[in-house]
Amino acid sequence: MREIVLDTETTGFDPDTGDRIVEIGAVELMNHLATGRHFHVYINPERDMPADAFAVHGLSTEFLSDKPRFAEVAADFLAFIGDARLVIHNAAFDMKFLNAELRRAGHPTMPMSRALDTVAMARQKFPGAPVSLDALCRRWGIDNSNRTLHGALLDSELLAEVYLELIGGRQPDLVLVAEPARAAEGPAATTQHRPRAARPAPLAPRITAAEREAHAAFVARMGGKALWLRDVPAN
Repeated sequence: MREIVLDTETTGFDPDTGDRIVEIGAVELMNHLATGRHFHVYINPERDMPADAFAVHGLSTEFLSDKPRFAEVAADFLAFIGDARLVIHNAAFDMKFLNAELRRAGHPTMPMSRALDTVAMARQKFPGAPVSLDALCRRWGIDNSNRTLHGALLDSELLAEVYLELIGGRQPDLVLVAEPARAAEGPAATTQHRPRAARPAPLAPRITAAEREAHAAFVARMGGKALWLRDVPAN
């Protein structure tokens, strides 16, 4: 299963009033394990950067002035995410911005059902507790010491670790395939061995005639109570 953990930085809170995306960061998970592949881009928002937004992510109008516009990176972004599920912290926010940018660039928008919201997951798992990315990093001892400012790629990397903890730790789906069938058979089934099918052809003996004779002589010297002389019930 392929998933993309994603984060954006923006000029504000509402694309409907002219706010734009200025950074996208995304990391790839395959079967809940990071693959090392990522997507990261700074974007020229074609507008000024409000002071409040600059205080959050530190991306200035001057820094972004020579960066590509969203329409120029949209194809690469869509190719990277493919049809994977999107894992996003406060998904409604990022999806609204992404769809606004896609619509503006002439691309189809994405349904909200495609996104998995880790804020909602955390609130369900820890009712009443703080569920910010920093709070969840502290809960599981995830090192976020480099997060002095918000950054889309760093935040998506941290969120990938948080997400794995939310779903039960790394490789949550790593289970023995036989376990459900054995459990269905009742408690006794977990402690009994099933009979093995007979081999199509018996294995050739690996001991020599001399070794066989030496063993027989050894057993004979032990007397009639030797373990090898007892009848062993067939399995």
